[in-house]
Amino acid sequence: MAAAPQVPASSLPELTNEEILRYSRHLILPEVGMEGQRRLKNAKVLMIGTGGLGAPLGLYLAAAGVGRIGLVDFDVVDVTNLQRQVIHGTKDVGRLKIDSAADSMQDINPALQIDKYNVPLTSANALELFKDYDVIVDGTDNFPTRYLVNDACVLLDKPNAYGSIFRFEGQATVFHHEDGPCYRCLYPEPPPPGLVPSCAEGGVLGILPAVIGSIQATETVKLILGKGTTLSGRLMLYDALNMKFRELKLRRNPECPVCGDNPTVKELIDYQEFCGIPQQAAAEAEEQGRMSEITPLELKVRMDRGDDIFILDVREPHEYDIAKIQGSALIPLGQVAQRVDELDSTADIIVHCKMGGRSAKAQGILKEMGFSRVTNLTGGILRWSDDVDPSIPKY
Repeated sequence: MAAAPQVPASSLPELTNEEILRYSRHLILPEVGMEGQRRLKNAKVLMIGTGGLGAPLGLYLAAAGVGRIGLVDFDVVDVTNLQRQVIHGTKDVGRLKIDSAADSMQDINPALQIDKYNVPLTSANALELFKDYDVIVDGTDNFPTRYLVNDACVLLDKPNAYGSIFRFEGQATVFHHEDGPCYRCLYPEPPPPGLVPSCAEGGVLGILPAVIGSIQATETVKLILGKGTTLSGRLMLYDALNMKFRELKLRRNPECPVCGDNPTVKELIDYQEFCGIPQQAAAEAEEQGRMSEITPLELKVRMDRGDDIFILDVREPHEYDIAKIQGSALIPLGQVAQRVDELDSTADIIVHCKMGGRSAKAQGILKEMGFSRVTNLTGGILRWSDDVDPSIPKY
C-alpha cells in the first residue's frame, strides 16, 4: 500500500550551510536529523486547494523545508476568505489564489520550488497531476472532488492526507497508507445533494482550519520522514466549541470498489454524476420552471407602489441580525412547516434567504401545504444588497 518513497540516503540532496542554520531546530531532533531534513528537501507534495485548509498547509510545509510543492486551485481571493485563509491578505483580493499562496510560501522559504496549476481538478487531469508527487493533501470542500482525489490516489498508490471542516468541527486522517482504508471505506456513498450545507451557508470558525490543516501538514511530514504513527486507520474528530478531540477506528473494507480485494473501479469516473449533482440540477431546474421567481429590482418596484405583499425571511436569527429587508418577517426554514398558522394562505408571499437556495425549499414546502401565491426572491438578500440597497451588509 501507499507510502512516501524512501530513497537511499546517498541519493538525497545535500543541505547548504544556510539550510542547516534555517532548519537547526529540526536537525537537533533525532527523529529528523540531517537525513530527515534531506528527505523533506527531496520530497514532492501536491496540495489540492489553497483555501481554508490549504492556508496553514502551504505555510507550514514551506517552512518545514519540503522541497517541491504543487498547488491546484482555480479560484480567486475574495474578501470573505480572509477570515480564515491566512495565506492571503487584503492586498490579494481579486488575485488568483495560487499566485497569492505562492508569494506567501516563497516569502517564508525562497528556495522552495512551487508548481502552480490554475485548473479545476477533473477526471481528465488528476492522474497526470498526481503522478510525480509523493504525497497528496486533500484540502477540498466538496464531495465530488474528495471522491476524485481518493480514487486517483488509490489508482496511483499515493497516500492521501485528508482533512475537512464545517462550523466548529473538523476531521483528519491519512487514507490509503500501509494497508489502511480509503475515503470510500469511510463513506461508500455520497450524501444526497444539498443535505450537507456549504461553509458559505453554514459558516465556519475562522481558526478551525488552522488546527485541521496543521494536523494534515504534520501527517505529511511524518509520511515523508517515515517516522511516528500516522492517522492511517484512525479518524481524528475535533470539536472546537467544546475543545474535545476524539478518535474513531477505521478499517479497510475488503469489498471496497476502489481499494478492496477485488476492485471494480479501475479508472476515474464522472464524480459529479456519482454524487448526483447533474440529477439535482436538472430536478431543481424543472422545479424552478414550475415555481414563481422575482428579482430584487422587480420586488422593489412592487414595494414602492404599495402592493400588498408579505416578505418572508427563512434564514436563521443570527443572520437576520446581520442584515434584513425592511418589513420582512423571520421564520427559519426548519420551522416553516410547523409555523404555517402564522401565514395567510391567500397572501402574496415573497420568500427569501441569503442566496436563494433555502428560500426555494421553503417555497416548495408552502406550495405543498396549499399556499398558491408564493414567489422566491432570486439571489436572496445578497443580490438585494447588490441591486437595490448597498447599505445592507453582505456576509
